[in-house]
Amino acid sequence: MSEEQSRYKLQLVDRETDTTHTVRLSLRALRLLAVGVGAGAALVAVGSIFSIYTLTHAYLHEEETAQLREANRIQQEQILQIAKKTSALGQEVDALQRTEDGLRALVGAPPAEADSAAPTGEAAPAPTGGAPHALTTDEVGEALTMLEERIAARRSSLGQLAVTMQKDVPGASSFLGDDTPVTTPTGWPTDGFISSGYGLRWNGAEFHQGIDIAAEMGTPIVATADGVVTLAGWNAGGYGNMVDIDHGSGVSTRYGHASAVVVTPGQRVRRGQIIAYVGSTGHSTGPHLHYEVRLSGQPVNPTSYL
Repeated sequence: MSEEQSRYKLQLVDRETDTTHTVRLSLRALRLLAVGVGAGAALVAVGSIFSIYTLTHAYLHEEETAQLREANRIQQEQILQIAKKTSALGQEVDALQRTEDGLRALVGAPPAEADSAAPTGEAAPAPTGGAPHALTTDEVGEALTMLEERIAARRSSLGQLAVTMQKDVPGASSFLGDDTPVTTPTGWPTDGFISSGYGLRWNGAEFHQGIDIAAEMGTPIVATADGVVTLAGWNAGGYGNMVDIDHGSGVSTRYGHASAVVVTPGQRVRRGQIIAYVGSTGHSTGPHLHYEVRLSGQPVNPTSYL
């Protein structure tokens, strides 16, 4: 008898009835039984591993979701705080405009141009609606931009009012003080138009620290505030002929790419005084003025000072 034809006897004993059951199996059947038992054990092991993996993944996902939810809550609180401060500043600008309107009425000056972003009058609140939603950074950024535009408009309007009072109101010059230093940059440093703004440009390849004002070659460049000239002459860093003016309290202005400079370091200048002439020196593609406003050495957007 071959090994494959050999039979093996498996006895099963029932202790309650004291009976014995005998099962005779061939080697092939015994092997098949062993394979079946092994496969069953493997399936149980795979199922256990899959269950452990599923539970672990679900736990990690839930923990990550909780962390994201908490980060989103903190971000929303920060956005809300910024939005509240922006709203409060807007109310202060409204009060400033009302004060200016009253001052204009007292001196007989023409009314200020309407602020398109400001509320009109004290009319009853208009009906509102729409589904509420959480504030986004884009919406807060847009509100800050509108507020910046309103502040710039008020600064320009008050500057015009000061000029009107100096010219038309008796005694206004002494009240405003012709000799009072103007330390805040105000107005355009030259005649022209903005050809390149402040911030990212060239698809984000460069951050522009000022604005470029395109103008004809030789157009006068004036100081936008009183101060002391700290630099006047050639700059090897790309500005060409350049003038830097310190206005005090950490405020300074820079004027680059000039064709000629007519002031010297240490010289005191007044707002509106000619300091240079438009050119295309340094890293420049055509006649223009590169104009910067800096606070404590850090460049800020000059458009709010124009």
